Amino acid sequence: MRVTFLGSGTSHGVPMIGCRCAVCRSTDPRDNRLRTSVLIEPGDGSSLLVDTPPDLRAQALRFGVVRIDAVLFTHPHADHILGLDETRRFNTLQGCAIPCYGDPATIAEVRRVFAYAFAPRQEGGGVPRLELNAVTGPFTVGRTLVTPVPITHGDLPIFGYRVGAFAYLTDCSAVPDSSWPLLEGVRTLVVDALRHRPHPTHLTVAQAIEVAARVGAARTLLTHIAHDLGHAETSAHLPPGVELAYDGLIVDIP
Repeated sequence: MRVTFLGSGTSHGVPMIGCRCAVCRSTDPRDNRLRTSVLIEPGDGSSLLVDTPPDLRAQALRFGVVRIDAVLFTHPHADHILGLDETRRFNTLQGCAIPCYGDPATIAEVRRVFAYAFAPRQEGGGVPRLELNAVTGPFTVGRTLVTPVPITHGDLPIFGYRVGAFAYLTDCSAVPDSSWPLLEGVRTLVVDALRHRPHPTHLTVAQAIEVAARVGAARTLLTHIAHDLGHAETSAHLPPGVELAYDGLIVDIP
């Protein structure tokens, strides 16, 4: 299985508009972070996109994404859904609608925000062709089993996802007791780590390290990173087996 980080940044992205901090002015390409998303290629020829951030077109062009067989939504915040219209191009390339999965509340919100895609329209109107699927438990995309992992984003219940020995928990502030068994045996973990200072809806770096230790994955990658964290400086203080993700990082998972 291969996982490509299409974006590793917070909702503002890095650099932030109008900011002159050291990270926003950094020449290290790893400090240039588009909004958070990953592409999962399970090894059967399919490609699963987690979330559709506003940067999706730029991400697809930069990292050579030419196929999306399914979209897995974590939650309906703007930085995770507003690029959905860009899937129109993949409709054309693949000649079919794209199935989208998420918890019932997320799917309902996607249908509301993108109502034009599901309403009668004028001939020739360009809209994404989507199949919305509300899920509450494991499901399959082709031959790939996908397991939703319920987590919390502040007061909002959202989904992380597990595919094989890989788990992705972005926009996470806590892992409920009932979800820890779903993470048993995970060898590669991606988890939210916004910054060092506490935040009401995201894990700090220290909290993310605690989650990593409890999961016991061989490798943990931190994502949804704010401009507070410079890549090189932060990486120098992380424990073995824990590292910052960055845009364009490719992880091959046995």
